[in-house]
Amino acid sequence: MDVARILSIVSLIATCAAAAYAYWRMVWFWRNPERTPPPGYGIVSAADGTVVYVKRVAPGQEVISIKQGLAARLSDIVREDVDAPKLLIGVFMSPFDVHYNRAPISGEVEFVRHHPGMGANLHMGRMHWRVLLRRGPYWAGSQHIVRNERTVTKITSGSRENGYSCYVVQIAAKTVSGIDSYVAQGDRVGRGEIFGMIRIGSQVDLVLPWHDGMAVLVRPGDRVRAGETVLCEERAPASAACHIDVASGNAS
Repeated sequence: MDVARILSIVSLIATCAAAAYAYWRMVWFWRNPERTPPPGYGIVSAADGTVVYVKRVAPGQEVISIKQGLAARLSDIVREDVDAPKLLIGVFMSPFDVHYNRAPISGEVEFVRHHPGMGANLHMGRMHWRVLLRRGPYWAGSQHIVRNERTVTKITSGSRENGYSCYVVQIAAKTVSGIDSYVAQGDRVGRGEIFGMIRIGSQVDLVLPWHDGMAVLVRPGDRVRAGETVLCEERAPASAACHIDVASGNAS
């Protein structure tokens, strides 16, 4: 094969790769498929992606041990102290997932708070590879969970005194070019409505009040869809529910 032909093949491959990247970055990444929340009051996922942890957490309790000497607590994730037991569900969004985020419940936006990272944002490569290879625990070594830039949106259904509140935490990766929020304090959002997005790979955590009547329907490794996949509900058939192991705090 002569040099001219080799160069022609290399040029064609480079052109196809560049075209594929441009399509992904300019078109595919921005896709926004219609979503319809299922009937009922089940809490729906705020993000498309893979569930990386499901934890029941007491106030001040360690959520996960990321690596020796570094653990995550709820206050590290939501950037404020939280009282009463909570349920934490983390969803990792790969660069190929839909990146629009949707409200898990209907209610009023109590606040939207942006928190800069503790230094430069870290890559989420460890989590990405562990998810691809199905090697749990998916959070192992993922320091971004506590260190990266994030936006925390609190949504309350009912009155602030007697309502049901949840936190949605959008965590940016090193490659992220922005966390967008389309809502402000006092706005009302419907269950499954778009409230923001994260541009390129990222993670979205959901923090909910825990009580003994809840049934969790997902476990680490499950694929979920924003606005459609029910993460937990008040009651579910025993065959469908994924109950929390109180001793370990893990889904089982």
